[in-house]
Formats: sequence, C-alpha cells, structure tokens
Amino acid sequence: MKIIDISLSIDKNIPVWPKSSKPNFKLVSSHKRGDLWTETEINMNLHTGTHIDAPLHRIKRGASVDKIPLEILSGPAFVAYLPKAKSITSKELDGLRLPKGTSRLLFRTANSNLWERKQKKFQNDFVALSVDGALWLATHKIRLVGNDYLSVAPFGKDTAEVHRILLQKGIIALEGLNLSGVKPGEYQLICLPLKLTGPEAAPVRAVLVG
Repeated sequence: MKIIDISLSIDKNIPVWPKSSKPNFKLVSSHKRGDLWTETEINMNLHTGTHIDAPLHRIKRGASVDKIPLEILSGPAFVAYLPKAKSITSKELDGLRLPKGTSRLLFRTANSNLWERKQKKFQNDFVALSVDGALWLATHKIRLVGNDYLSVAPFGKDTAEVHRILLQKGIIALEGLNLSGVKPGEYQLICLPLKLTGPEAAPVRAVLVG
C-alpha cells in the first residue's frame, strides 16, 4: 500500500485568492522563551490551501461543511491527466473514458507544475472547469470533483456560475490539490475535513492510496 499526500503545506507564503488574507501563525508560548510548553494560534480563511467547499458556499440555505457525509469524501477516485488543457470543458471530459461508476474525479493539469516550481504568487490563468464542463459533471453522477489549484472554477466571470452548478447538485468541490507526479488512474481517496460546525468550507488532509 502506497500513501500519496496530495495536500498543500500551509505557511505564510502559500498563494491565496485575491483579497484573502495570508494565514497568520501567532506563537502564544514557547520553550525558547522559557515557557513550559510551545503553543500556537492560527488565523486563516477556510478556503486556504487544500479544502472542501460545501453547498452553503454558493447556495443560500445550502448544507454546511459538517453536514457532508464522509462517504462522499472518501472512497474510489479517478485521477484524470489533462496536461494540455487550457480549460476543462465537456469535450475534454468526453474524451476521458472514465471507469464505469466513477463518482469522484480529480484533475491533474498543468496547474500541478506551479506547485513543483513552488510558485508563491497567485496565478489567475489556472486551468479550471468551464460552465459546460460543470454541467457535464452534474449529469454524469459525479459526487466530488477535485482540481489542482485553488478553485475548481476559473478566475473571473464564470467563478460563481461553475460553483452554483456543482454545489446546487450537491457535488463537493475539493480544491487546492497537489497532484505533481501522480499517475492517472484509479485510487482510494481519503479526504477528512476539520469537524467545524456551521461554515461553508473546511481545510482537509487529502491522500490517495494505491
């Protein structure tokens, strides 16, 4: 059994969505200062790094993150490799030849090269789902979709609509993956969010087993 960590490391240099604040670590106590223990507080947006979006993120009165069944977040998943895609459209999805019964779909695109290069600045031209790509997923019984940058939706005018299509159908968005070096194919996904009560998103530690 091989465990592949596909989560981003959270630190003060991690790229964040424009106008979002960087994570801030505050040292409350420290052995170096003579304290009996080291203790740290963190302040960050819940959409930082690897995280899931619950329906509440886009849908009024949608389910919050603590209402998402863990059965959706963990189980068989397919990693699709789209190295030349500029956008993940229905045409791209039609060409994937997904295994029968696929319900969790992760996209490895040119975005993963950004993580390999340790790119710290937000890139607004990242590869993401188009509107017709989101509609394709909504009609093909996909329950979870993951992308290898900070959003499954593109930066710009279609961001809200892509999220609406997915989240209205209850398709969970797993965002901020690092799929560098991950071969396309079938895996077991384990994706466990913090058990937060009420909000629209939560950080996760996501791994593939295969």
